[in-house]
Amino acid sequence: MGCPTLPGSPGMKIYIDPFTYEDPNEAVREFAKEIDVSTVKIEEVIGAGEFGEVYKGRLKLPGKREIYVAIKTLKAGYSEKQRRDFLSEASIMGQFDHPNIIRLEGVVTKSRPVMIVTEFMENGALDSFLRQNDGQFTVIQLVGMLRGIAAGMKYLSEMNYVHRDLAARNILVNSNLVCKVSDFGLSRYLQEDTSDPTYTSSLGGKIPVRWTSPEAIAYRKFTSASDVWSYGIVMWEVMSFGERPYWDMSNQDVINAIEQDYRLPPPMDCPTALHQLMLDCWQKDRNTRPRFTDIVSTLDKLIRNPTSLKAVASIPTIPSQPLLDRSIPDFTTFSSVEDWLAAVKMSQYRDNFLNSGFTSLQLVTQMTSEDLLRIGVTLAGHQKKILNSIQSMHLQMSQCQTGTELA
Repeated sequence: MGCPTLPGSPGMKIYIDPFTYEDPNEAVREFAKEIDVSTVKIEEVIGAGEFGEVYKGRLKLPGKREIYVAIKTLKAGYSEKQRRDFLSEASIMGQFDHPNIIRLEGVVTKSRPVMIVTEFMENGALDSFLRQNDGQFTVIQLVGMLRGIAAGMKYLSEMNYVHRDLAARNILVNSNLVCKVSDFGLSRYLQEDTSDPTYTSSLGGKIPVRWTSPEAIAYRKFTSASDVWSYGIVMWEVMSFGERPYWDMSNQDVINAIEQDYRLPPPMDCPTALHQLMLDCWQKDRNTRPRFTDIVSTLDKLIRNPTSLKAVASIPTIPSQPLLDRSIPDFTTFSSVEDWLAAVKMSQYRDNFLNSGFTSLQLVTQMTSEDLLRIGVTLAGHQKKILNSIQSMHLQMSQCQTGTELA
């Protein structure tokens, strides 16, 4: 039967929810190819999914070359409902065909364990990949990643598919830095018993609050426009190299801040044009947010005209829009260099500082970028983070001294 086409759009497919089938196994048979288990070689565990282990392996289909694949398995002792929920992801993924959507190779349902086999993405999830490579990519490379994600989401929205859980942790990255949207499992919206703090209970399921639009949190109105809000948060994650959105604020504080029209500030060195696009995605009225087709064309224009990315956003540039201020730690309260490095999450450089004689905060405040290079802080992103912190500390210390002199 295949996907029905939309009226008035020749050849345009529309997504079919596998749960509308009386027998969900029929959806699996229709949209996912059955793979003979003898063509699959499991090699090593690379993670744990909601239903069981995830492995890296190889797939050698007759007449095709052997390829690396990711293999999700369903752990033993599952109920019929769990099997159905597990395989629903394959019924969904099997309907998509786009270079920025993770590709389904097929399923193994005729032997145990039941498996979902997808293309293998060498660099794993985007959030952890960015954290491991903090400061290592140019703005153009980051915008290229964002463009890929937006193109994948444009395709999904044109197929009438709403993702509901768009976040950097659900984007996978291959060896060529191509980003692909993944994680089409529906089960977390149907189950109340997952304990992951990212997903907060709300009527009828769990919601990833920091990534979710106000209307989806308030009355579960999930649409492509709520996916656009989430995309704005993904932009912020990418431009901050995997920082946690809203830092350590509680979910309730995030909801209250958004309600009062506060929005995330631009990440360090983020071009103004990109922060403006984020703010557009975070419009309270979902009808005024850009569509994914607009986002793709905006990013294409920026990529074609890189000078448009030169202007860097600074917080006071948008007076009409209240922005959250990530409070700078009070450096005057630190008693040691170790304390300070821990607070700015750079403890890995503790020995570099101490062994090079930077044993007091007073000495640290005099450091330059050359000093940082000399002691072995070579990553540009880490240098920037530490230097920003040193400047703030220097400022706070001099204010303190002025204050004491005045007293």
